[in-house]
Amino acid sequence: MRLMTYNSIYQKIKISGNGCILFSSDRALNDQSRRLESMTVHRPCANGFALLIHSMPSPLFQPAQAFVSRRNSLDLLKRFTETRNLNLGKAINAHLIRMFQLDLIQANYLINLYVKCGQLHLARRLFDIMPERNNVSGNALMAGYFHAGFPLEALDVFKSMDLSQLSCGPNEYMLTTLLASCAEVRALEEGQQCHEYALKSGLVSHSYVRNALLHMYSKCSGMEDALQVFRTIPSFDIFAFNSIINGFLEHGQLNYAMEVVSGMVKEVAWWDHVSYVAVLGLCADSKDLNLGRQIHSQILRRGVEFSVFVGSAIVDMYGKWGDVQSSRCAFDGLLNKNVVSWTAVMAICTQNGCFEEALKLFLEMEVVGFRPNEFTYAVALNACAGLSALKNGDALNAHAEISGYKAHLTVGNALINMYSKSGSIDDAKRVFTSMPHHDIISWNSIITAYSHHGLANEALEAFHKMLKEEVPTYVTFIGVLSACGHLGLVDEGFYYLNHLMREVGIRPGVEHYTCIIGMLCRAGLLDEADRFMRYTCVDWDIVAWRTLLSACQVHRNYGLGQKVGEHILKLDPDDVGTNILLSNMYAKAHRWDGVVNIRKLMRERDIKKEPGVSWIQVRNETHVFASEDKKHPWMSQINEKVAELIAQIKLIGYVPNIGSVLHDVEDEQKEEYLRYHSEKLAIAFGLICTPPGAPIHVMKNLRMCDDCHIATKLISVVTNRKIIVRDANRFHCFESGICSCDDYW
Repeated sequence: MRLMTYNSIYQKIKISGNGCILFSSDRALNDQSRRLESMTVHRPCANGFALLIHSMPSPLFQPAQAFVSRRNSLDLLKRFTETRNLNLGKAINAHLIRMFQLDLIQANYLINLYVKCGQLHLARRLFDIMPERNNVSGNALMAGYFHAGFPLEALDVFKSMDLSQLSCGPNEYMLTTLLASCAEVRALEEGQQCHEYALKSGLVSHSYVRNALLHMYSKCSGMEDALQVFRTIPSFDIFAFNSIINGFLEHGQLNYAMEVVSGMVKEVAWWDHVSYVAVLGLCADSKDLNLGRQIHSQILRRGVEFSVFVGSAIVDMYGKWGDVQSSRCAFDGLLNKNVVSWTAVMAICTQNGCFEEALKLFLEMEVVGFRPNEFTYAVALNACAGLSALKNGDALNAHAEISGYKAHLTVGNALINMYSKSGSIDDAKRVFTSMPHHDIISWNSIITAYSHHGLANEALEAFHKMLKEEVPTYVTFIGVLSACGHLGLVDEGFYYLNHLMREVGIRPGVEHYTCIIGMLCRAGLLDEADRFMRYTCVDWDIVAWRTLLSACQVHRNYGLGQKVGEHILKLDPDDVGTNILLSNMYAKAHRWDGVVNIRKLMRERDIKKEPGVSWIQVRNETHVFASEDKKHPWMSQINEKVAELIAQIKLIGYVPNIGSVLHDVEDEQKEEYLRYHSEKLAIAFGLICTPPGAPIHVMKNLRMCDDCHIATKLISVVTNRKIIVRDANRFHCFESGICSCDDYW
């Protein structure tokens, strides 16, 4: 065990650089002065605290009233503590001071009352004037500070005590509170000193002291020292077992946690709810399906009561495995659900792409009488983001504002994400600027939102503002490099990658390098991008190679595109996107033999192209359109609107781009294909069903074709509408004949 060596446990050590000491060998120097001081404070009514409460009216006592016995005063104080009756407790305090009856035990009862009533400042004032203190006095106040979230103040109380007044030194309860406070403020040196005191005094034999040591070491120095403490435990201790497992989980050391669990399986009969929650969490994080199912079976076989915590841990475990159905079944089996369990199952649905199910659960939760909290709202808003359901997101925004949760940082961040992914960047910006506080997630969200919407200048401006408040993270630089790519800022992009990221200690990942490829491709430097990929030691994924392949199609560099496409198919012969892109390039080059070969290979491998689908939300109802769709009940009106729009935009220069039709058919038939692409149908429906001037939001599952892109720019002119289309690559904001992508996507 790596403990520091001390000449004596009562030796000076500094805490947090404030010059104060925890244990001191210099107490004797002040013994005489302390005794003199105690004589001056023996009559509490002469103190400032007594003067403070001397003028308080006492509903129970009058100066002439008969003497109240010590036992009666203790009984009253105990009762007032249980009922949290602060005023009557103060009255007892005032009476005891007036009658000069306040002794050590009564003072301890009063400290406990003030702590339980949340009046820590009154408890501390009384503590400071006490001529004599014991373990009860110190621990009552220290525990009060610690549980109220003030661990430094708890340590300060201990340092202010004269340990010579404690007949046997700090007891196990005070030492446990002291160790817990050290853990909270990461005071390792002080925690080690407490450990040595526990060893010398024999208090380490108490299980709760050992558990406090485990917790302190796991928080302050990693798990090596905590494991040494754990190995000294003579027999199975459920609290120590729980502490060590949770410690390993917090440090991400799943293998060590699994070793401890394996060694303790024979003690499963002694496991409690905390044990099950910890081990189920371990199974979830380590993706150990077999152990997780065994633990779940053990819970059912032993008839362990399904507390909300154990049940939520089972729900979470199956969710992290991607088994939404089992997770939902476990949730449905919970007898005592609460907002935490509802939020957990909603989060699992959202994380696994079941966005509609998450929103249904939100409504169901409210129907059965549970009020959402800030985390519930955040999960529901993220589900709306996944669906690009702007109307639902607006409704949740209003709901959160009415319930008072909109001001929470978590909800604000989720709103930025929802509005960004639903195509309303103006609303995302409005939420960001209205937030009273921002954290790194807020900044990353708005930077990424600007980048995805083609507002690169705004993204870089937000980044430079962020640098004054926060340290950028891995995610931050993905948004920044995307913005550099959109503006074609090649030199700046390489500066951020090679210098600024290194300065802040972030190692670039494949996402950052993919942004660099996109930046070079947008600048037309395809050969440089190709060389960068071939000579940079990065484990490139399909997305990066496909970025270069798409650029080859945009810049009509079909020779390089063919080489890149063939390289991708060696890595993944069944990649649908690459097969489609290669087929499209052959078609644009009028290489119909290449198109035939690609499609033949796709048929042989049963690779199917995903059909183009667009959808639009009108009056909280989502309408889905496929190319050449004839099933929608409004189809005749939509066809008329499409024909009207085509006629109008032809007057201002629209010529159907029949090159976008990758079929070997006559030109008239190609033009007919173009007219009924899914995004045109969705836009036409939006124009029919929304009021004049309202923006139109359309989502598409595939990349927007060249002809639809040109046509939508012109439609925005003739209708005087803002049209936002989110395709598989990015957001396109069409307004007054201009697209935010600058015609590169």
